[in-house]
Amino acid sequence: MFTQIKTSRENREIVAQLTRRLNLGAENIIARMAYSYSLSKDRRLNLNDLADSGGKEYSRSVLFGDHDDVYIGLLCTHYTIYKTDKDLGKYVKLHIDDGLNLIDLELKKANNIDGFDFLVELISSNLSTSSDLFIEKLT
Repeated sequence: MFTQIKTSRENREIVAQLTRRLNLGAENIIARMAYSYSLSKDRRLNLNDLADSGGKEYSRSVLFGDHDDVYIGLLCTHYTIYKTDKDLGKYVKLHIDDGLNLIDLELKKANNIDGFDFLVELISSNLSTSSDLFIEKLT
């Protein structure tokens, strides 16, 4: 079981920039978004791609708050692992770093967007994709 997570050195500045630009709350909120966004891409990341740990440090309780079981459950379901898996913290780190990079790339494409508009756009595009997949399965 992990107690601390550190982002990569590169993502230390990215999380600070995203926090300022999106104005959605503290850095841990952006880290939660990044983690969830990365998991939503439905990709299995490779532990061999684990980046350095020279960035922002989060305790597990600060990172996931009162919903620790939900965030960990999502990861465990995604990788078909148990919550006591020795690599759980590494997977969390991978998805936070990945999500921060993904969100940073998205925002570089959309210069004049605030946090609320960014979230609405992501939700709308994912709902559209989900409904397309649902219709495809019906036909």
